[in-house]
Amino acid sequence: MQSFSDLRDLIRADWRRNRRHRKSRLILLAFRLLHPLAVSGPTIRRICWPLFMLYTILVEWVCCVELPLKTEVGKGLLIGHGYALVVNDRVRIGENCTLRHCTTLGVSDSPTGVPGPAPSLGDGVDVGANVVIVGGVHIGSGARIGAGSVVVHDVEAGATVVGNPARPLVRKASTASKG
Repeated sequence: MQSFSDLRDLIRADWRRNRRHRKSRLILLAFRLLHPLAVSGPTIRRICWPLFMLYTILVEWVCCVELPLKTEVGKGLLIGHGYALVVNDRVRIGENCTLRHCTTLGVSDSPTGVPGPAPSLGDGVDVGANVVIVGGVHIGSGARIGAGSVVVHDVEAGATVVGNPARPLVRKASTASKG
């Protein structure tokens, strides 16, 4: 179980990164307060089910953001324009990541119906709008995922990927003019 000071630090970090996004602040505050209860023992989860239902109604139905309470989320998550964000409960999100609207972080289903592995994001990952990251891929720290990309393979730390399927963005070396 988290200490009060750890919880306070998580909330403050989220609050700072989402200063222009009141809706995101509300979502993350509710997430941070209920996450420790959701990952605790079955007795506490049974006692707290009304709070979990309230979270589902407020966050998923009203705010249109699916951020399950069991998801591992590092401090300082920025939810930019929080709408139609879907995160699987087995996804791992590092510190100071950015997730934008209409983004899905999910698992790929196997033919047997058993959910496959979930994505993990390193620290400082910036995910553009309308991105789909599926399966057991790892997005390295500091990576950037361009808007509309579909990521099905690992992304190196610091890389920028774009497209469907997402590929590393390669910039041509500029030639210096002589003068």
